[in-house]
Amino acid sequence: MLPVAKNIQVNTKGAVILSEESPETRDSRGIYLPGYVEPVSHIAVDIGGSLVKVVYFTRSPAPPTSPSVAATRGSSSPNSISSDVSEPFLPVPPGVSMKSNGALTPLILESSSNGVTLSPLDNDRLLNSIMRRTSQHFPGGSLNFDRFETDNINECVEFIKGLIERSAKVNEVSIEEMRKGVKIMATGGGAHKFYELFSEELGVEVRREDEMECLIEGLKFITLIPDEAYYFSDELIQSVTHPTSAKAKASPSVGPTGTLERPSPNPPKYAVTFESNPTTQLPCLLVNIGSGVSIIKIDEDGKFERVSGTSLGGGTLWGILSLLTPATSFDEMLAFSEKGDNSTVDMLVGDIYGQDYGRLGLKSTTIASSFGKVFKKSGEKVKVSPEDISRSLLYAISNNIGQIAYMNAEKYGLDRIYFGGCYIRGHPATISTLSYAIRFWSKGTKRALFLRHEGFLGTIGAWIKNIGPPELEEVSAS
Repeated sequence: MLPVAKNIQVNTKGAVILSEESPETRDSRGIYLPGYVEPVSHIAVDIGGSLVKVVYFTRSPAPPTSPSVAATRGSSSPNSISSDVSEPFLPVPPGVSMKSNGALTPLILESSSNGVTLSPLDNDRLLNSIMRRTSQHFPGGSLNFDRFETDNINECVEFIKGLIERSAKVNEVSIEEMRKGVKIMATGGGAHKFYELFSEELGVEVRREDEMECLIEGLKFITLIPDEAYYFSDELIQSVTHPTSAKAKASPSVGPTGTLERPSPNPPKYAVTFESNPTTQLPCLLVNIGSGVSIIKIDEDGKFERVSGTSLGGGTLWGILSLLTPATSFDEMLAFSEKGDNSTVDMLVGDIYGQDYGRLGLKSTTIASSFGKVFKKSGEKVKVSPEDISRSLLYAISNNIGQIAYMNAEKYGLDRIYFGGCYIRGHPATISTLSYAIRFWSKGTKRALFLRHEGFLGTIGAWIKNIGPPELEEVSAS
């Protein structure tokens, strides 16, 4: 059994998820933390087989002018989005960018001039003094998210190097002094493979953190952020997974014990429902989909265990589509799938029976065999588009993951199933397929839950694990 995750110390009161800069950054929105003013300078990196995820906290010259809070209050329309934060937001000066102007603020820069070892009491007093000063000038700061392809690991190193240099300039200290206060908290398999690269190129301390423990710690933290966790309504699932039949009036799935509890007596169609008053709800199942898939059971007391997994994950989709389509990036593959029609590739129940198979509860649009139409006994190869191939394979991988997730949730009696990992990317077809699989196999008794920062759980965990009350440290003069 792996060790129990530690308590979270970061002040998340009034936290706001910022607006996305572009569709490509939909899973990398910053989180504004108005109540968190402690100095912190470590940078967390989660180095997976396909992607490197980076998380760091920066001070900002002003709060965001137009936060994107995702509480739809029963509507998926962006126009209805509103904030629960009571404090008013100040305007950002012209030309100011939250991310590019933010700076790391290590405690060592505030205390290095003393040249003495601080007692715990002195350390507390120093921290309180810094908090008072920074709160007068900075209303908190932003938790920032970035990602890079692991094959381009040097691009990530250069990005972090630039962040350190910019922070040194803002803090008006030398780069050497800045490096003394910066630490890299590394997790994932690449934390071992690229340890020396980060240490030598950046000239800072690098600490390695346990991958599974970081995932759980990240989940516990991120589920405390308002409007972070969400799920698709039955109507929205139906409209994405079965677009032809969604034109008819759809009714929610009814399980043997009745319909799953809804946020209101008459839930709106096509709604994305967010958890606006979040709490960490345990026990649960975490299905983390990266290059491969890990399925982790989390108990009520926070203890966790990897109980299952599969090698058919994001790396599988990425690799096969690289061979079968001209797509050169994961986002391009997802874009292909949005335009595709899987019925030209997949053999459906309707292709076999000519209608629904009502006795088993199978609609005519249900996939009976992924890629089942490609092979023809005549020996002729069927020509299919890259878009159709992408859609079919996305469905195949996602349905497989969803079914394995359901079986584990059923085995351990868990109703809350969180899906995380960069495989999801906020992509509607992926989310609806995973949701549909859970709803289908559970007969409507379980629901799939998703996270807006689904790809950064491990990185957030590596960052949050090193946040806590100030400890006794020896601080040397420069």
